[in-house]
Amino acid sequence: MDEQRDIIDVKPAVSEDAPDAAPADALQAETTGSSVFPQAELDRITADVIRGLKTVYDPEIPVDIYELGLIYKVDLDDDRLLTIDMTLTAPGCPVAEEMPGWVEGAVRGIEGVDDVKVVMTFEPPWTPEKMSDEAKLELGWL
Repeated sequence: MDEQRDIIDVKPAVSEDAPDAAPADALQAETTGSSVFPQAELDRITADVIRGLKTVYDPEIPVDIYELGLIYKVDLDDDRLLTIDMTLTAPGCPVAEEMPGWVEGAVRGIEGVDDVKVVMTFEPPWTPEKMSDEAKLELGWL
């Protein structure tokens, strides 16, 4: 029997001008199949995950990893395992080994999440177009 999954969609709606961009204000929680979680709980967990992710900063760029667009996917399964697919600005990033632990620590204590797994990926590669407008403004790019 396939396990139903709840997706905390961190791939916000994309604009036609920048299809790879990830504006944070469009983030929504959504479910696939029949969810074991009430929508209100999923919405709260989503907000808490985003809040946690926004406390982790890339040490070379003064912007949090969420606004940088380094978070590709967040999945909450029926067993309350939160899986986060993320990337780095470059494969040779000096904190490549430490960053997954920082991300895990930032979301580990969220009520309703029993375990956390962080998966590092470099597909697709990160580009500055994945940054939110907030990140671009912070860096003086707007």
